[in-house]
Formats: sequence, C-alpha cells, structure tokens
Amino acid sequence: MNADIVDLRDFYASRLGDACVRSLAPALGSVWKPIRDERLVGLGYVTPYLDRLTGEAERTLAFMPATQGAVNWPLGRPSLAALVHPTDLPLGDASVDRILMVHALEFAEDPAEMLGEAWRVLAPGGRLVMVLPSRRGVWARFEHTPFGSGRPWSRPQATRLLRDTQFTPAGFSEALFFPPFRRERLLNLAGPWDRVGRRFWPMFAGAIVIEAVKLVYRGIPVTSRERSRIRAMRPVLVPQGAPSPALNLEKPARAP
Repeated sequence: MNADIVDLRDFYASRLGDACVRSLAPALGSVWKPIRDERLVGLGYVTPYLDRLTGEAERTLAFMPATQGAVNWPLGRPSLAALVHPTDLPLGDASVDRILMVHALEFAEDPAEMLGEAWRVLAPGGRLVMVLPSRRGVWARFEHTPFGSGRPWSRPQATRLLRDTQFTPAGFSEALFFPPFRRERLLNLAGPWDRVGRRFWPMFAGAIVIEAVKLVYRGIPVTSRERSRIRAMRPVLVPQGAPSPALNLEKPARAP
C-alpha cells in the first residue's frame, strides 16, 4: 500500500506529525555524522527532516517517488523537489555523499533494487540513512499514520538487506516510543512518554533508524561459474623451469 502525498503532507502538518519529527530528530542526530559541503539527497517524504539536517550541505535535493506524488520544497524559494522513479534516479554514478530515506523503502516494490540504485549514485564512502517502521512497535498497527501503511521492518531484516546490497551497517537508533495519540489532550504527554519509553522499553519503538556506508573494497561474491573460469586460466608468470599447468596436460609418450 503506497502513501499518498496529500496524506503525508496533512500528517506532518498535524500535532501528531510535529511530535513525530521531534521524536525522530534525536534518533537521526545520533547517527548523522556531519559532512561539510556534502551533496545530500532525500528519497521519499523527507522534507520535514531535511529542514533540520541540511546544515552546511553544498546541495540538497528532495526526490519523491512517482507512486507517491510530489510537493514543492522549500516554500517560498526555487523548488529543489522532483518526482522520480526510485530505481532510476536522475543522477550520475558516485555523484552524492549522503542519501536520507523516509517513507520510501517500506513502500518499494523491490527494496533490493531501490538500495542497489542508492549504492550506484553514492560516492565511495557515502552514507545511507534510513527511517523505517518497526515491526515490534505499535505505530505499525495504526493506519492513521504513514508508519502503519507500508511494510514494517525488524533490525535483523534491514541489516541483512543492506549487506545483500553491498552496504555496511554502521549505526542504529530508535524513535517513537509513545503511542500515536489522536486526541489533542493526550498529545501533550507525547514528550514525557517518549523520554520514559526511550529508557524503559526501547525494543517497542515505533521506528528504527539505520545508517550504512558504501565501501567499494568489500568482496564481491564469486559464482561457481567464475571459479571454474579462474581455475582454467593460464598463469601470467611461471617460474623458470616449472611446467605450465595450461601446457603438457598429457605426458608425451617415450620414444622406443
């Protein structure tokens, strides 16, 4: 089930959406290592968080999936938002320093393909930060928030997917320790409840935040076909006097 841009915009314009941003800000801050003059791309509905995290970024772009829709951002200035296909980003290889995904991976038809495209556009050493609905949290069970509409994730599931797509997990934190209250009166307790939950029931957080790094020197899995080809290759350098394994495979018959 895809989130609609109107529903996302209305949610973050509400008091519950504002409380959500305030809860996620410290969790993002704990894994968000400053990069001076970075090229930052947000994928999904990221504008409420980009306003807090751009800092000294050289360039910031907000990419919104075509199935979701797009809104203008930032307000009152030339737009830096674009409608894109998440598996075919309009960027060159190794062209950005960091990608922030919010309300993106949980709605992807093929999460591995989306992460593969993120790996392509990230520079070596570039960082990916993802905000995902937690499978254990209560937020995934209520559809009046965007965290209850997509596919929830556990930490092991997300970590395994990152490793399968050649990312190296580097940081982890949680957020949304208060229930997604609907009543205005109960929302006044969101801050204290969130602080208590962070200390006493962290495993039931509504969202997980994971940071991963693109390391280009990681080993690439070798298939059995590749191993056969490598074994059949003739060595480039052979010590003097040693027989070449690619030659004289059969012993010549002795002369009578």
